[in-house]
Amino acid sequence: MAITALPPDTDADIARVTEALAMITPRWNVRILLALSGPPLRYTELAAKVSWLQSGQLHPKLKSLCDAGLVERAEHTARQVTYGHTERSVALLPVLPMLVTWAEEHLETADHPLPAIEQIEDSLTLLTRRHAAAILWVLKSREEVSGRALARIVMPSSDWTNIYPPLRQLVADGLVDSEGTGRPYRLSAAGDGLGPVLGALSAWSAGQPLNGATCHPVWGLPQATSAPKPWVSSPSRPAPATLLPVRTGESAPAWQSRDLFSHAMIARPKAAVPAGGPRR
Repeated sequence: MAITALPPDTDADIARVTEALAMITPRWNVRILLALSGPPLRYTELAAKVSWLQSGQLHPKLKSLCDAGLVERAEHTARQVTYGHTERSVALLPVLPMLVTWAEEHLETADHPLPAIEQIEDSLTLLTRRHAAAILWVLKSREEVSGRALARIVMPSSDWTNIYPPLRQLVADGLVDSEGTGRPYRLSAAGDGLGPVLGALSAWSAGQPLNGATCHPVWGLPQATSAPKPWVSSPSRPAPATLLPVRTGESAPAWQSRDLFSHAMIARPKAAVPAGGPRR
């Protein structure tokens, strides 16, 4: 991530959150972490839990998650190796239902509610757009900023017009609003509603308890009260049938992993509003 013109502490905070998102956003990573939510599994046992992955896809995914410190590979004997959560990944799990809560409030499905796991994956994709974290940080802390001023802060070493492609993407994703060409940019209600998620990711990436999110210097501020922007969801993907329950403990979420693969909420009536763009 390029260095911004923000204060060093803020710049480091954004960099940590961006890195945390990069660990979990790649396709299937969240599903693999959820499959490991129970006791440690041997490779063949885990492969059976994520059987939708094609042959050869699981091993590199596991290696990247091990390298990121989210999965632990334990060699018990020369012929017995198991994979399980690290303390860091267990601490991260409560962020997932926060993403579901945000998606339920700010993202709309076309025909029917999506499984919660897809809500998580769609939300993560929006957050990992290039320069997204830095732009959201600046808009949250300064409320309204012109494109040129935003460019000087987010990408000070680049041509200022380079800010517009990521800005247009964030507007299309419903996270940023503007009243038109030449007008300042500000967070939408959906972008502002990400406060609990980004604050929790900031706390987690800094090795602090997730409840520290409420004290975050940017995302701990009160949220906006304007109406959220509705969006049409992309088509639902087939989901695996069952997964092991999430470990119990002080830092574990209240739901079970299988809950993320089915949608138990009653479909909300759709208002007569123009449809937005796809989530991805």
